[in-house]
Amino acid sequence: MTVITEDGVRLWASRSGAPDSGDPMILCHGGPGLWDMFEDVAAMLDGLTTVIRWDQRGCGRSDRCDGPWTTDRFVADLDAVRRHFGLDRVALLGHSWGAQLALSHALAHPARVSTLIYVSGNGIGPVSDWHAAYKENLASRLKGRERPGDEREQVILQWSADFADPARALELARRMADPWFAINYACNRALNTEIKNTWGTPGLRAACRALDLPVLIVDGAEDIRPRSAVDSLEEALPRVRRVVLPRAGHLPWVESPAAFREAVTGALAHRP
Repeated sequence: MTVITEDGVRLWASRSGAPDSGDPMILCHGGPGLWDMFEDVAAMLDGLTTVIRWDQRGCGRSDRCDGPWTTDRFVADLDAVRRHFGLDRVALLGHSWGAQLALSHALAHPARVSTLIYVSGNGIGPVSDWHAAYKENLASRLKGRERPGDEREQVILQWSADFADPARALELARRMADPWFAINYACNRALNTEIKNTWGTPGLRAACRALDLPVLIVDGAEDIRPRSAVDSLEEALPRVRRVVLPRAGHLPWVESPAAFREAVTGALAHRP
């Protein structure tokens, strides 16, 4: 299915699940510059609600384009997906960078969001609060591993550090890379630079304090990105619940699927 934004970019999208049960949900993948990897999440929610997946502009199965690579533009694209499917209000589930995108959309359009599920994000403090520790943890998990020459294999090796179970890490990272699309490095660099320059401001904290909708934060306890970074968001939100899944890394639905599904199901039911 194709969603066309107001500036003419074609976005890949897919709809599945039960059409008339619960809040429809849009999933926002991580990156920036990657593509939707939520097939497992859509399957575990099948029968609960309508689930919409999409590839962000310039990424995956969406049009390769020249941007613009800004949070505001991606928020507008997410809203174009919502409008395309004729949805007044949606639940948003975002992972990693996608968690920041979903939060940004909720801050910009709170009346259009029923529930926000914030998975493996990095909070609202400065990037400097957590990035050095992340790099150290990444290096530690990859220590002694030979770096392959092929780009796809290099990325798979790096992604393997995102899983808590070292015995299965490479296998699970290979699943992430199937299907494989070219990573949009220009998108990645531009959005990460914007985040470094704009995240951690008093205005952002004030906006989060005023966000009057239910938010579920889901973390994997063994994510190499320090989970303490998310404390800044949890402390600011007035209506928040946080679930930390043991023995799970950056993709908690992969390593702890039953507990992840239970947490998300509870959020969709608006349980406190």
